[in-house]
Amino acid sequence: MSPVEALQPAIVLLGAGTAAALASRAVKLSPMVGYILAGVAIGPFGLGVLEEGDTTHLLAELGVVFLLFDIGLHFSIKEVREAKRDLLGLAPLQMTLCGIVFIALALAIGLEGPIAIAIGLSMALSSTAVVTNMLNERGLNTCPLGRSSISVLIFQDIIAIFLLIFAGSLSDDPNTLAVSMGLAAIQAVIAAVAAALIGRFVVRPLFRVLASADVREVFTMMAVLIVVAASAATGAAGLSLTLGAFLAGMAIADSPYRHAIQTEVTPFRGLLLSFFFVNVGLMVDVSALIRNLPAVLAVATGIILTKTVLIFVTARINRWTTPGATQLAFLLAQGSEFTLVVLSIAAVRDGTPGEVISILVAGTALSLALAPTWTGIGLRLARIIAKRISDIEKSKTRDVMDTDHSGSKVEAIVYGMTETGRIAADAFETLKVPYVALDNDPRRFVSAMADGFEVSFGNSSNFNLIESLGASDAKVIILGEARYDVSNDITGAVNERYPELKRYVGVHGPQERLRHTALGMKATVVHDRMDIIALVGDALRQLNISEDKVYEWTNDMIDRYERDEAAKDNPPNDDEPLEAA
Repeated sequence: MSPVEALQPAIVLLGAGTAAALASRAVKLSPMVGYILAGVAIGPFGLGVLEEGDTTHLLAELGVVFLLFDIGLHFSIKEVREAKRDLLGLAPLQMTLCGIVFIALALAIGLEGPIAIAIGLSMALSSTAVVTNMLNERGLNTCPLGRSSISVLIFQDIIAIFLLIFAGSLSDDPNTLAVSMGLAAIQAVIAAVAAALIGRFVVRPLFRVLASADVREVFTMMAVLIVVAASAATGAAGLSLTLGAFLAGMAIADSPYRHAIQTEVTPFRGLLLSFFFVNVGLMVDVSALIRNLPAVLAVATGIILTKTVLIFVTARINRWTTPGATQLAFLLAQGSEFTLVVLSIAAVRDGTPGEVISILVAGTALSLALAPTWTGIGLRLARIIAKRISDIEKSKTRDVMDTDHSGSKVEAIVYGMTETGRIAADAFETLKVPYVALDNDPRRFVSAMADGFEVSFGNSSNFNLIESLGASDAKVIILGEARYDVSNDITGAVNERYPELKRYVGVHGPQERLRHTALGMKATVVHDRMDIIALVGDALRQLNISEDKVYEWTNDMIDRYERDEAAKDNPPNDDEPLEAA
């Protein structure tokens, strides 16, 4: 093969991706959908400019590899502890319910048991690439919806790693399948231990040397080398490339170089993920799609509707609010990139009759393409539901979450679900501080409920409401917005009824700070999110949270802040974005 022939797939992918990104932006379409359509257009079933091959498969798989590395970077032991409610409850129940239903459907169309299990479980997975893209575009990483979604996706990715091993073993002797799976599990454990040891005793010291050398190009090369080498190592051991990437990310997750490494690999992840979506389009057989259009539409509709219903049920069982459960269900309702990988495995293709594989591939790809639109519908529906709850709350002035605070002493109050209020609520939730959140602005209240926050409709001057919520002994209150007239009106009553209550507020300038300080409030001039983090940190110290925990939470929030700032380079394209109001 000549150099020109070797470069041709990459040139075509780059050209198609660039054109798709520009066209998508022009017509306000999600770039992901544009990439898939570009793949259909240039693929073997379209214009025939590019065919599936080793190069396109490798570039596409590298996109998922870098994505799993990035997820591994955020899978530290600390974050596992924080997400244990989702990792041990929401995620396993979702996989179980969806897996059972899809396996039953696969058996119903005549697939053999092992093939039905492989395909059915793959259908239960959601797309890590699609969901993380949508969360980044809409700035939802830090709200409960975003954090729980990431936890579910991480759990699914771990399941997917073993699912790929299972599917790849189907061509072996059925009598040795259990032995193959057990051996793969042992290999995975050994790989995890090896990754942890290498990360601690090799990678971290190496990056310490590179950081002192201050040569950016070498730092970038080393970050990419770690991803590729770890993937190659697990691939050579008979495991998936993605397992190595995920373990490499985990090995670095608790290191001080995590943020710098993430910054270096993010451009590679974005570029290679675009190749992945173009490759999805290459797999769509247009003639089979047209010939079997009703079946393809039925598969896509079945995936989306079945998962929407089951994920909603799962979220409600795990005590999510109706608006939050609605948005989570619509967000995770699409198929997965791992489904396409499973469907491409030779043993699965050979064991599936007729054009079933083509129909499943086209249906899964269609569900991925419809994901942004379906998520937007879910947002609007969640806000309609939250708006109706808000209307009820205005008349009844009660806790919309029906949360029983009698068993715990509320220590903090958040009033106003602005960015300040959301960050404060996140801190209290993360550090297990009993709190209540209030807001009487309908738009903010509806948006916060839809994004998964536990918030009651009311205002900080309604002392009867505060007492009914068990917050009369609260030690701090954080005001999400600076309203001097409101602060001045309630100062006397607060000093009389709650003399120990410390009031924190973010203000917009020195003059405003002086006026609020004169009322006995702790006022901080807020220019950006870093100032808000500092304000909330002061409140946490007032609650006697240890300095180590405050420091840990602060670093985590700075990390998220940096990720959100990086995501601003790819602004949302939807007419009604899922922004945090």
